[in-house]
Amino acid sequence: MSQNVLVIGATGKTGRHVAERLTAAGHRVRPGSRSAAVPFDWADPTTWSAALAGVDACYVAYYPDLAVPGAAQTVAELAAAAGRAGVRRLVLLSGRGEPGAEAAERAVRAVFPVATVVRAAWFNQNFSEGHFLGPVLAGTVALPVGDVREPFVDADDIADVAAAALTDDRHGGELYEVTGPQLLTFGEAVAEIAAATGRAIDFVPLRLPDYLALAPVELSADELWLVEHLFREVLDGRNARLADGVQRALGRPPRDFAAYARATAGTGAWPTGAGQPVEHR
Repeated sequence: MSQNVLVIGATGKTGRHVAERLTAAGHRVRPGSRSAAVPFDWADPTTWSAALAGVDACYVAYYPDLAVPGAAQTVAELAAAAGRAGVRRLVLLSGRGEPGAEAAERAVRAVFPVATVVRAAWFNQNFSEGHFLGPVLAGTVALPVGDVREPFVDADDIADVAAAALTDDRHGGELYEVTGPQLLTFGEAVAEIAAATGRAIDFVPLRLPDYLALAPVELSADELWLVEHLFREVLDGRNARLADGVQRALGRPPRDFAAYARATAGTGAWPTGAGQPVEHR
């Protein structure tokens, strides 16, 4: 049965993939953004009622991150508004190992008990669609992180889990902690990209103050706070373990980082070395 789904963050790393899957399956997607035909603005709750009107399900990706102070209250207020509007399913994208994000999960569940939480690790796509793309293209990725291992997860897996939960009541009330199938250091992840592209790409560990000094001037105060929070607190080894959320939600294993790197190299998102065979998928 076709559903009406509000996708908040429909142009973001996960929201875009969620919207594509829902549309391909014949569902009607309403993008949740300030520029949409029916505007949605996190900072203006008067826009929420119209955006939620007639919606069966809602995907919630809060920008810039649920760890930002005040986020828990805001997403809980949205979840309460969704319940009043008759929304049946709500999927909250959460962050793994972030106390602020877990507070947001609890706040949402308090007003929308059947909400599905998708708690995600660092995205693979940070290297091809996010802040790490420029350094990958330049051939040197310098980050304030050492040998801590991270279970990088593919945004396509997150989107598949979210799309399933948005369209099937069986996922109501579930917490899906999603990771990739292996633990990698950031240096090892960069090495996988180098192997997939046939290029020399260096990884350089930095001190956090030195990294923050290099941050782009256009970053907002919230974004700068988030960068420092993630690298200082979250990347301390607390997430160096695998979880089974993808398997439980979808009945299949998650995509590994090497497969992501090969597929992304095949799209032309990264330049490749001369004569390097690139797998297209």
